Amino acid sequence: MSETESFSASAKQAYEKAREHTEKLKAQVGTGAPDSYFACRNLHAYYGESYIVQGVGFEVPEGKILALLGRNGAGKTSTLRTIARAGSPDLRQGEVWLQGTPIHTLKDFEAAQQGIQLVPEDRRIIGGLTVEENLQLAQIAEPKGWEFERIYQAFPRLKERRTQDASTLSGGEQQMLAIARALARDVKLLLLDEPYEGLAPVIVQEIERILSDVRKLGITTVIVEQNAVAALKLADMSIILDQGEVVYEGTAQEVLDDEDLRHEYLAI
Repeated sequence: MSETESFSASAKQAYEKAREHTEKLKAQVGTGAPDSYFACRNLHAYYGESYIVQGVGFEVPEGKILALLGRNGAGKTSTLRTIARAGSPDLRQGEVWLQGTPIHTLKDFEAAQQGIQLVPEDRRIIGGLTVEENLQLAQIAEPKGWEFERIYQAFPRLKERRTQDASTLSGGEQQMLAIARALARDVKLLLLDEPYEGLAPVIVQEIERILSDVRKLGITTVIVEQNAVAALKLADMSIILDQGEVVYEGTAQEVLDDEDLRHEYLAI
């Protein structure tokens, strides 16, 4: 029995649809800037000789939230890091475009200057500095994003703790600071890696509120999240990865409505 024959009917249909779209994006490599706000085409990335991201490609319109989902080890975090031009994994083939600007030729700090901000799973909060000093550090280099007053309006908990050592914040507060630090830059594409991990439901709801507000401001967002249902309820679109490849692309609501698809690729 072939791989696709073992799928449920709906999962197989989603797989074939995603495969067709991925092949289309592969064919567009080297043909110039796409019309979409953000696009990545035929990404192939490696950790050493380990082939992790295997031909991933997708597009996100301006102001939309995309849930990038899949089981552990599917390549989600590696895809985010590839888009952000982090030092690893190593992008050996493919293209990343934002507002017609090629990002795949840039270093990580240059991608950040173009408006791509990655909030990593480990948050990278700098201990020994206060909350406000962490925000100030984010604005050392141009271009700057939100002013502190605006940040504190969106994150009142951070305002209350602005003089506190950032490393002493709770996990939820550190996540808020990590997102706020990204917004302190001129962000056009916000990449969030596991923003809900280890957080109490009330904090998850608070972060969801903030991300909904961010969407209203027209900021495009990609969320990697193991809590797939929570991410899908917030998102407009969804991409599902399996073993480094795109196996589904469509609306978030379609995934929520399709139990077979979720079971096949997300085990929920």
